[in-house]
Amino acid sequence: MYGFFISALIVPPLTILVPLYKMVVDLGAMNSYYGIVLLHVTFQPPITIFLFTGFIGTIPRELDEAAMIDGSSRFGLFIRIILPILKPVTATVIILTGVAVWNDYQFSVFFLQRPSARTFTVALSSFFGQYNNNIGWVAAGSLMAASPVTLVYLFLQRYFIQGMASGAIKG
Repeated sequence: MYGFFISALIVPPLTILVPLYKMVVDLGAMNSYYGIVLLHVTFQPPITIFLFTGFIGTIPRELDEAAMIDGSSRFGLFIRIILPILKPVTATVIILTGVAVWNDYQFSVFFLQRPSARTFTVALSSFFGQYNNNIGWVAAGSLMAASPVTLVYLFLQRYFIQGMASGAIKG
């Protein structure tokens, strides 16, 4: 299963755009947010599985054994021991996935064609045209578009740094 999910990382989503487009049309999900959410939910798990699997592999088995000897159930072991250890990788996944979804242009431009359904990135591209370029509006819109992702990063920064650094240390 792990190999199957990781192999999905090497398939760029745009290479399967035609069947994806047909599937979204058949589902009646064109110009709807549930269609684009479904696509993102489909294409984000491989990187999430890769990061979580790599991080969980660094957790010593002795922690599990010690908790079980102390009388903890498997659920208690997960809630009290493993889940707090997973904070750095969870923050890393939230930030990387959030940035990828927030900055998505390729799916949004194809599957959200109605002007009222456009995302921020597609709406910003509409300020550029053949005869005019409204650079001031694009700069202001880019600043507005970057604000939510920046706030999430600032909130999760310490966990993100821990998660990125923990993979560099062999212990």
